[in-house]
Amino acid sequence: MTGADRVIIIAILASVVVAIIGTETAFASENRSAILWAEFGFGIFFLAEYAARLWSVAERPGPGSDWAKRFVWIRSFFALVDLFVVVVTIVPFLLPGAPILRLLRLFRLAALLKFGRFSMALRALGSAVIERRYDLFVTGALGLVLLLGGATALYWAEGKVQPEAFGSIPRAMWWSVITLTTVGYGDVSPMTPLGKVLAAVVAVGGIGLVAMPTGIIAAAFSDAMQNYRDRLAPSDDEGTMP
Repeated sequence: MTGADRVIIIAILASVVVAIIGTETAFASENRSAILWAEFGFGIFFLAEYAARLWSVAERPGPGSDWAKRFVWIRSFFALVDLFVVVVTIVPFLLPGAPILRLLRLFRLAALLKFGRFSMALRALGSAVIERRYDLFVTGALGLVLLLGGATALYWAEGKVQPEAFGSIPRAMWWSVITLTTVGYGDVSPMTPLGKVLAAVVAVGGIGLVAMPTGIIAAAFSDAMQNYRDRLAPSDDEGTMP
């Protein structure tokens, strides 16, 4: 990691801290000027970083003209993240008083996504998710089926007993979501024996539903990290003296 990377990381952390403490009304009202200057400074810094990356990407080896390389870079994920961070940081100063500014200020926390450029672990995790996207899609489809199936079953079993909670499938879906995710707030629960049996089936299915994507991502992440270690490790030929 270069010195410039360390400076960018510090700026990202500092901007996130400012965005967080800026939501505290008492602190923000007493230090409004300092917070505004800090936000403006971070906006200029991130804009300069974006411009520098856009200009320097032309120096990368490969076919194509300088502007063709820049156009390809602009469409990349991290370039879009950089541009988004610049926009949500600077726009509030260009449109003072707009109702959307509060939402834009919260979006400044998206600067944390910039860490993906510097973190090998985050890149490995992203690669793991992309590599197993079809497996995750299948588990997501199974989860949707179980979600709708659980809501339908409880609507059938409890709809007349608890019309406020299970009087329709959309109403029953709230219970189905919190049960499948093993949260179980307890604000809604079945009362009839049949409803309790069906709820038990849905709850047990929720355990498996949570475990499946977790296992898929964990295995893919472990493989990605092992491949990274293998690339770093010296080969047998390099370690053998002639």
